[in-house]
Amino acid sequence: MKIFSKEQIYEGDLLTAKKQNISSTELMERAGTQIFNWIHQRMQGAQVPIHVFCGIGNNGGDGLVLARQLVNYGYNVHTYVVNCSDKRTQDFLINYDRIKQTTKKWPIMLNCKADFPPIGSDDIIVDAVFGIGLNRPPNDWVKSLFQHFKESKAFTLAIDLPSGLYADKVPKDQNGVVWADYTLSFQSPKLVFFLPDTSKYTRQWEVLDIEIDLEFLQQTETEVELIGKNEMLPIYKPREKFSHKGTYGHGLLIGGSYGKIGAMLLSGRGMLASGAGLVTVYVPKCGYMPMQTALPEAMVITDIDDDILTAIKYDIEPTAIGIGMGMGTNEKTHAAFQMFLKTNNLPLIIDADGINLLSKHEGDLGLIKPQTVFTPHPKELERLLGKWKDDFDKLKKAKAFSKKYKCILVIKGAHTITVFQDKLYINSTGNPGLATGGTGDVLTGIITGLIGQGYEPLTASLFGVYLHGKSADIAVNDYSYQSLTASHIIDYLGQAYLDLFAKPPVQSESENKDDNL
Repeated sequence: MKIFSKEQIYEGDLLTAKKQNISSTELMERAGTQIFNWIHQRMQGAQVPIHVFCGIGNNGGDGLVLARQLVNYGYNVHTYVVNCSDKRTQDFLINYDRIKQTTKKWPIMLNCKADFPPIGSDDIIVDAVFGIGLNRPPNDWVKSLFQHFKESKAFTLAIDLPSGLYADKVPKDQNGVVWADYTLSFQSPKLVFFLPDTSKYTRQWEVLDIEIDLEFLQQTETEVELIGKNEMLPIYKPREKFSHKGTYGHGLLIGGSYGKIGAMLLSGRGMLASGAGLVTVYVPKCGYMPMQTALPEAMVITDIDDDILTAIKYDIEPTAIGIGMGMGTNEKTHAAFQMFLKTNNLPLIIDADGINLLSKHEGDLGLIKPQTVFTPHPKELERLLGKWKDDFDKLKKAKAFSKKYKCILVIKGAHTITVFQDKLYINSTGNPGLATGGTGDVLTGIITGLIGQGYEPLTASLFGVYLHGKSADIAVNDYSYQSLTASHIIDYLGQAYLDLFAKPPVQSESENKDDNL
C-alpha cells in the first residue's frame, strides 16, 4: 500500500475533482459521508452524545458534513467551531451554511477556555480541527481544548490525522496534539502512524476510500510503502517438482564466540526454516559440539581459536553470507572481519557485532559492496549513524547512509522500516512479543536464506521481515507476548508461509462491527 505525502494528497484531490468533473465541495461531501457511514454502521442510531469539533479549514468542513449527516439521522450531536483564526476556506463556509439550513441547533463558536463544553467519559469526540493542514503550533487556548478532550476520557475519533500532529515532522509539545483512540485516514495511512515518536497519538487507524482518481493512485510514485500480504504474495517463489537442495542455495553464517553460540544456532535454524537448501555455520571451536548436536541439518566449519573468530577461511561456495551474530568485537576478530570484507564478493547480510565493528572502525565501511543488507536494532543503528533529533531526522540519516554506501538498512522496531536509497518500506506484521533476545538473529538467518534462494537483497529483506513478524503474530496466540521466544518464531515460520495463501474467514454483519463505538 502506498503512503502518500501531504503534497501528493493535495495533488490527488485537485486531480480527482478535475477528472471526475466534481467540485472540491462535492469531494468534501464524499469524505464526510464516508465518515458518517463508518460511525452509523457501528452506532446504529444509539443516542450517545457526539461532540463534533470543527476547525475553519477543510478538515473542519469534513466535520460539518459529518455533523449534518448525523443530525439528519437523528443522532444526539453537538457541533462546535474552533474559531482559531479569521481565515476560512470556501468549502468550510459552504458547509457551515448548509448545516445552519439543516437544524436550528447551529454550531457553537469556541473562542476561549470559557467556551469549552462539558464532555462525559461515555460521550464521543470527533476531532475535525486541523487534519493534515496544520503548518504551525496551535494557540494556547486550542492546546487547552485538546487537553480538555484528553481529561474527559471520552472516546476520541480523529479525522484524517489527530489535530496538532504534523504529517511530516514531530510536534514539539505533546500537549498541543489530540490523543485519538481511532483515526480515519483518507485513501492511505500517514507515515506518522508508524514512527515511535508520533504513533502514540492514535491507538488505531483505518483507511477510508474516498474514490481518489485511480490512475493517480496507481501511477504516482511514493517515498513510503506499507508492506503486507498483498505486496508479498506476488514475489513468493514456488518450488519446482524436480528441484533439489542445490536449487535453493547454500547459506553461510559467520559468527559466535564463547558464551554466544546460541545466536548462531538461532540464525542457522531461521535460515533452514526459510527454505535454504544447504546451511553451513562458521564458529570458534567451542561452538562445534553445540552446533553439531542442536543443528544436525547444518554443516560446521570452525576457526583455529577456541573462543573467538581470528580468521575466516572456508572452501565452500555459498550463495549468500550472514555475519556478526554473537561474534564479539575482539581486535583479532576485527582483523579477520576486515580481511573478509576485502575479499568477499557474495551477497552479504551484516548484523549485531558486525555492525558494532563497522561503527568502531568507520574506514571499513568503504569495503562494503553494493546491496549489502544491515539489520541493526536501535542502539546498533545509533552507533552506525550517530545520534538523531527525532524519527524524521533518523530516517533522513538512514537514507543518506543507504545512498552513500548503496546498501539496505533494515531498521528493526515495532514497525520495522527497510530503507533503500530514498525509499522507505514499512512492515505491517509483528508484535511486542518480538522484544526478546535472539529474534534479531533469527531474522538475519531468514533474510540470508532467502537471498541464497535467489531473492534479490531488497526483496529478501522485505519478505524476511514480513514472514518473521507474521510468524510472531501467529505464535503469540499460543504463547502470549511475555512468553514468546526466538525459537517460537522459527517453529511458526512454516505457518507464516502457509498464511500467504490462506483466505480470510467470512465474517457476519454483526462480527464485522467494531466494539470501540
